[in-house]
Amino acid sequence: MTTIDLSQPVTGRIWKYGDSVNTDVIFPGKYTYTKQEPEEIAPHALEDLDPAFAGAVQAGDIVVGGINWGCGSSREQAAGCLRACGVSAVIAKSFSRIFYRNAINSGLLVIAHEEAAEALAAGDEAIIDFQSGTITSGSNVWQIPEMSESLRQILLSGGLIPYAKAQLEAAR
Repeated sequence: MTTIDLSQPVTGRIWKYGDSVNTDVIFPGKYTYTKQEPEEIAPHALEDLDPAFAGAVQAGDIVVGGINWGCGSSREQAAGCLRACGVSAVIAKSFSRIFYRNAINSGLLVIAHEEAAEALAAGDEAIIDFQSGTITSGSNVWQIPEMSESLRQILLSGGLIPYAKAQLEAAR
């Protein structure tokens, strides 16, 4: 799985999609029980919405969506396949609650920001500086909404499991 270092600014190309993109098109349901490992799920990211995506996305690229990104079933692979492809973040006008949490748990940065999601266009380049809390594209700069310190630490650790392991090690 491609690991994005959120302690450093990430520069990526924008891949833009619309409203209510559900988990079934982010990661097709037909693979839910047959493909589990990052190298197995990555080639199927967004295949029913954008068949070229998985083959062309590069580490650091950013997915931008409209309202209700990740609606549908609680398919963990929907967040995991994006991270496995090297996506550094998903910026959307809003997220389904379950996708948002699955993304955090898998170490995928999710940013709910209506203005940025509206303004960013497919093919644009953007810089996400998680440490300073900004998204920059051209002359536009947006502040990343506040996030709890525990969520920040989970993301900086690469997901919930690496975070929990580090906490256990620190407690020993």
